[in-house]
Parts: sequence; structure tokens; C-alpha cells
Amino acid sequence: MDDRDAPPPHPLDYPFATLGASFVQHGERTLELPPGGPDLTGRTPLLAYGANASPAALTRKLANLPPAPLPVLRADLPGFDVVYSAHVSPYGAVPATLHPSPGTTVAVFVAYPDQAQLRALTATEPNYELTGLRDLDCRLEGDADLTELDAYLSRHGPLLLDGSPVALASIEARDRRFPAIDQREAMEHAGDLPQPYRLP
Repeated sequence: MDDRDAPPPHPLDYPFATLGASFVQHGERTLELPPGGPDLTGRTPLLAYGANASPAALTRKLANLPPAPLPVLRADLPGFDVVYSAHVSPYGAVPATLHPSPGTTVAVFVAYPDQAQLRALTATEPNYELTGLRDLDCRLEGDADLTELDAYLSRHGPLLLDGSPVALASIEARDRRFPAIDQREAMEHAGDLPQPYRLP
């Protein structure tokens, strides 16, 4: 299926449904990890939060590639939270970005795209810059740790309400310091953002 033929996602569904465990996205199929774990040879870890943690969104973003496995591992990331970005997506959602939050541990995923998959994902992120993060303590499911990985970070910075970044209520976090709201509330505050979208 050509992703240009697919209907746009509904903005209120953002950040879209995720799984509570690691998985492999292979075309339109969402699979369990193979015994012994996935083969990560030649793949670079990429922080996946927001839409990039959703099997349905990954299916849309990679629809123009031949089906190939994309391992996506559940993880916890201390020192950060997932907050709303100060822009609106073309289909009307207020999307997410990563923001430092000392003392917080946020639930994320780590994807391991091959080079073709990484290029396809990057092409869907014009409002983000692919950035290398270092000195992390990212804890993968299965007790492995990552100290560095790549992430898409918003070029617009975080959405601020009363001077504070605002977390996505739909994404779990321990010891969250920022206020958290849902997508509908974020969209109600989006009138002054780029590509403004207002609820009917």
C-alpha cells in the first residue's frame, strides 16, 4: 500500500496505541521477539516515543519499503519526560518531544531500524532533528542498558503552559515533575502554534 493512499490519522488518537512489551514490526504484522532476541547487527538504536512507538504509525511510515523486520524494545529512560512540542502536525495533532526532567523516569521504546528504515522514518520528521544523546542510563527490557542512542528532537522546543513544559498524560512516567494533559487539552492550547488546528 502506498502511504499516500492511506487516510490521515485522527489527531485525537495521537500518540496512538502502543504495546506494553517489546515487539518486531514486519510490514503490517506486529510480532513477538524471536527466541534469543532479535538480530541487531548493523542497526543503530533510535529512541521511539510518541508515534514512533506505535505499531500502526510505524506501518504507515514504512509502507513504501519492502516488508522487513524492525525490532522495537521496551525501555525506561531516567532523567527525561515526553512532553508536547510547540508545533502542530499536518494532520492536526500536537506531537511530542523529549525534555530533560531530573528525577523522572519515562516509559519509552528503542527501535533498531536498518538504514533504509531510518531514512524512511527521518523523511516523516521534518519538524525534528536527529540528535545523538550521550551519558544516558536507558534501561531496556531484559536488563540491558544503553548509554547513548539517537533521538528525534523537536526543532520548535516544548509547548509551554504557564512557563512549564507539559507532559503527555497518555505516556507513563514515575516521579513526573511537569503537569500532564491529554491530546484534546493540548490542541485547545495550540492556536498560536505553527500550522494551528482548532477543535470543531
